[in-house]
Amino acid sequence: MRALFAWCALLLACAGVMHCAEAAKARHLKWEVSHMFWSPDCEEKVLIGINGQFPGPTIRAKAGDTIVVELKNGLHTEGVVIHWHGIGTPWADGTAAISQCAINPEETFTYRFVVDKPGTYFYHGHYGMQRAAGLYGSLIVDVADGEEEPFKYDGELNLLLSDWYHDSIYNQMVGLSSSPMRWIGEPQSLLINGRGQFNCSLAAAHTPGTKQCTAGGNRHCAPVILPVEPNKTYRLRIASTTSLASLNLAIGNHKLTVVEADGNYVEPFVVDDMDIYSGDSYSVLLTTDQDPSSNYWVSIGVRGRTPKTAPALALLNYRPNRGFKLPAIAPPNANALQHNVSEVHPWHLHGHDFWVLGYGEGAYRGDAADAARLNLVNPPLRNTAVIFPYGWTALRFVADNPGVWAFHCHIEPHLHMGMGVIFAEAIDRVGKVPKEAVSCGATATALMNGDHL
Repeated sequence: MRALFAWCALLLACAGVMHCAEAAKARHLKWEVSHMFWSPDCEEKVLIGINGQFPGPTIRAKAGDTIVVELKNGLHTEGVVIHWHGIGTPWADGTAAISQCAINPEETFTYRFVVDKPGTYFYHGHYGMQRAAGLYGSLIVDVADGEEEPFKYDGELNLLLSDWYHDSIYNQMVGLSSSPMRWIGEPQSLLINGRGQFNCSLAAAHTPGTKQCTAGGNRHCAPVILPVEPNKTYRLRIASTTSLASLNLAIGNHKLTVVEADGNYVEPFVVDDMDIYSGDSYSVLLTTDQDPSSNYWVSIGVRGRTPKTAPALALLNYRPNRGFKLPAIAPPNANALQHNVSEVHPWHLHGHDFWVLGYGEGAYRGDAADAARLNLVNPPLRNTAVIFPYGWTALRFVADNPGVWAFHCHIEPHLHMGMGVIFAEAIDRVGKVPKEAVSCGATATALMNGDHL
């Protein structure tokens, strides 16, 4: 009887393992990165897209799945890498000169990583300033089969936010590296899901010459319409890939309930509008409890800077309302910071989440006054945190993921000018460099000599 019980227990255990293996899938994607003409805000320019798309394809997976991306570099004269923002895998982190060397033109590299935690994520280029050139997209991880979210909703909408410059990233990089330095200035427009509206009458002032700016009938910059039904609850997945701008989001006559931040569930709280910094991702719940005969603006505005850039607008369209009556006025976006001397810096840590213990003004001294500001009971868990002008932010993380990890300001021009550090974490426990890793320089020489690091 005891032997029979043991055999049955083993059979059940094997069945459970087989079920888990069947539930988790390998999702294979084949991408090519290339330059292409596009008109994100109605003004045509050359950007970087994936498989002829801008923004890049949305990756959808379930927790436990393996993502396999076969990436070909179709750029003619520069390297490329892709960083999977919020996913902590050492050899597929996609950080040029840190986790890998850049993929050379016409070469292919395969990224392989497991998405082990549900949440709202995104991916972007991490070579030069390629994110500002359009190399980004959404990465959404659903709960595994048999699991449930800690909140309920009837539908889902995706908002991928960015700012947009008409000047090329190559001009911007040369200016930032020049002496005297030439700052990139304010973006010409803001984009929602890759679409914005620039005033074409101003186009000549920014881009004299042959570029086209066509608002009417241009599918690239047609306003985003978000269809909803009355008396339903929708999950809005929001992520910011901005190069410079910190943003504020508001939806006319609607409140938002924040339930997730950077792939971590949070204790729900209600807001009228919300600040979103570069590198942030959120899930918020929206209940469509307003007059169904009307439509409502989704407004994205610049936060904490002199607001020279016009807000981006999308339309929350109650169905079956087919009149497309435009709202009279967009909701105001918050913009409170006046001192334009010091910037807001959103810092992102690769390979880890961290606890945000607190914020303060001036320099952090570690005295009783500063200690009293720290939340050591239930601090939020994030992978990106903001440092406000003239202030400090206290973070804590567990060094439990051996590798070489970037920790940097997520504002593209700041990173380009060197605002970042590298954590070399438990290097003796990393193990051998995988043979498929893209190596160069001293690392490649060592591997060629048989010295497997």
